[in-house]
Amino acid sequence: MNHQLGHPCVVTALKEAIQSAEFQAIAFRDYMEICLYSEPYGYYRNERPKIGKQGDFYTSSSIGSVMGEMVASFICKQLNIESPHTEPVHVVEWGGGNGRMAFHILGEIKRNEPAVYARLTYTIIESSAYHRQQQRSMLEEHAQVIQFTSETEWLAQTPQDQVYVLANELLDAFPIHRIRYKDLLFQESYVKWQEEEQIFQEIWRPISSQRILDFLERSKVQWLDGQIGEINLEAESWVSRVAERIRSGSCMIIDYGDTAEELFAPHRFNGTFMCYRKHQAQDDPFIHQGEQDMTSHVNFTSCELASRQSGFTDCQLQTQREFLVEQGILQRLQDHYDPNPFSEVSKRNRSIRQLLLSDQMSELFKVFVASKHSRINEKKVSR
Repeated sequence: MNHQLGHPCVVTALKEAIQSAEFQAIAFRDYMEICLYSEPYGYYRNERPKIGKQGDFYTSSSIGSVMGEMVASFICKQLNIESPHTEPVHVVEWGGGNGRMAFHILGEIKRNEPAVYARLTYTIIESSAYHRQQQRSMLEEHAQVIQFTSETEWLAQTPQDQVYVLANELLDAFPIHRIRYKDLLFQESYVKWQEEEQIFQEIWRPISSQRILDFLERSKVQWLDGQIGEINLEAESWVSRVAERIRSGSCMIIDYGDTAEELFAPHRFNGTFMCYRKHQAQDDPFIHQGEQDMTSHVNFTSCELASRQSGFTDCQLQTQREFLVEQGILQRLQDHYDPNPFSEVSKRNRSIRQLLLSDQMSELFKVFVASKHSRINEKKVSR
């Protein structure tokens, strides 16, 4: 057996899908979905740590509590503009990882806006049992405001006011269609199994999906011959579904990504798809199945289009740095000198600088906010 192949159960699931598929090949999107989400050993389903030193990558909530505090500050500012101070507030985090972001958001609201905390419900939509367990123990002190639910249950409820949906590094892990432009035609990546060499192999076929063709038709981007890119149709669908549940409030997406113009630019000739394992990045998806993270940059142009089509009236895309500065992060830098590098003040100042200055996170990471305003506020505006 090829030593580079991943978890045997995931490899078996892939082979079975390929054997039962037309042309004995599955779309790369389906391959990625099985690697990441098949039960119980897909990457996001298994019980291995993913985040932090022992895992495969860091997230912005790994770097101190500041990102969560700034998200809390954003929500409270919106509420002060929008709402009567008696109505319930619904914060909904989608895929909360180890629960740290929720912990930081709730801690900040409880400390600084106890009246908001008193009317708050924090819902976590988490499909991984392993992560739900981590979240429960991390959020014990907030147990009375936390509820867990499934995507299906949450989406089935009637639309509400003052709903704030948060997706922190969620959309980059949705399965993508991998596309290539070759000899004036677009093709889609498929995956087959080579029995004699014991490897998974990529092949390219003409695009059959109308949704992909429509996407390419409306994106005003010029591709080069041989260029590869990713199309995340799932992200658009997700935005549209979430919009139906928000009568007023915001959907906030924190992720690495960019506009379509940037993502399909000539210098992105091979796309943005990457795999992460034990803090090493590489771009080969055909090894370590179920044992490595797979991601691609979020296309915020397509998220904005889906948002506007779904009734969000305001959309704003900022770099993480711009968002943090706008929410008042600089006021949090404590300017007195502390000679002890391990003190809370020093650690906090370091984490703020890291979020603002590190090339990786502050510019690559974007914060996209799509909002609908409450009827009460619309009346105020129209007077």
